[in-house]
Amino acid sequence: MHILVLGAGGTGGYFGGRLAQSGADVTFLVRPARAAQLDRDGLRIRSALGDAAFPVAHVTADALPALAAERPFDLVLLSCKAYDLESSIEAIAPAVGPGTAVLPILNGLLHYKALDARFGAGNVLGGLCFISAVKGDDGEIVHLPSPPSMTFGERDRARNGSTRTRALEALCAQASGFEGVRSDDFMQAAWNKFSFLAALAAATCLMRASIGRIVATERGVDFLSALHDECLAVAAAAGHAIPEAAAGSARGLLTQAGSSATASMLRDLEAGQDVEAAHIVGDMLHRAEAAGIAAPRLQAAWCHLQAYRSRRATPDIP
Repeated sequence: MHILVLGAGGTGGYFGGRLAQSGADVTFLVRPARAAQLDRDGLRIRSALGDAAFPVAHVTADALPALAAERPFDLVLLSCKAYDLESSIEAIAPAVGPGTAVLPILNGLLHYKALDARFGAGNVLGGLCFISAVKGDDGEIVHLPSPPSMTFGERDRARNGSTRTRALEALCAQASGFEGVRSDDFMQAAWNKFSFLAALAAATCLMRASIGRIVATERGVDFLSALHDECLAVAAAAGHAIPEAAAGSARGLLTQAGSSATASMLRDLEAGQDVEAAHIVGDMLHRAEAAGIAAPRLQAAWCHLQAYRSRRATPDIP
């Protein structure tokens, strides 16, 4: 399986790097400065699960069409922020041929509409991941304490067990440093994560605080539980009711006393960066409204995040 990974940052660099480390045929699509860095230092990973440094194949945008024509890619691993989706689609387009599958590991569900429109729904797999990793100042991939995993599968259950997902499953089984899971019910897995993440992001961004700090406030647990209930109701209306065990586990994490947990969206917000608000909190609210579900807590969080993005875009306007 010939794999192209968009970028060599925290998420793509980690999963793609671990696959390449195990001997998988992986090429990274990078900018010229990152290419020079990889030429000089190789791909470096710092992790409690094992440090690594090794050379990797990479290509820049100008050379991608010729490379794809010479050796077509079987899979493109797409890891980007949702607000960079449009430019990322354009970047990988030369690599996506008739037999190429695109595997997005973005947060939320909204990106599938754009990917399906460009590449065809049958060519777009379902994917999600759990990881906390960043690219360090010297270009190294720094894996922060967390169990990394990548879940993937056919979105159309009639295609479960496809050759392409089984081939990727085999590659993941050979790699170390993360768990690769092929799901026969991917959309349920996606909703399980989406309902939890939307609640986590909405709460911690709205309150600008960790779960533990929110729990410690008067009626903080009530607020978090009601917010989570809004997300669970949307999932059920979409035909993907969250199983009791998964919902209970998520509720426990969302109401855990003393928890330092925050959404990565809050960390981006506090750093003054752009946020994936529209693809997570905004999309969940819009799905609630379409289903006739009252979601006042999601609405408040979405209003807050829009105001943040507005101030960031036009800081000189009162």
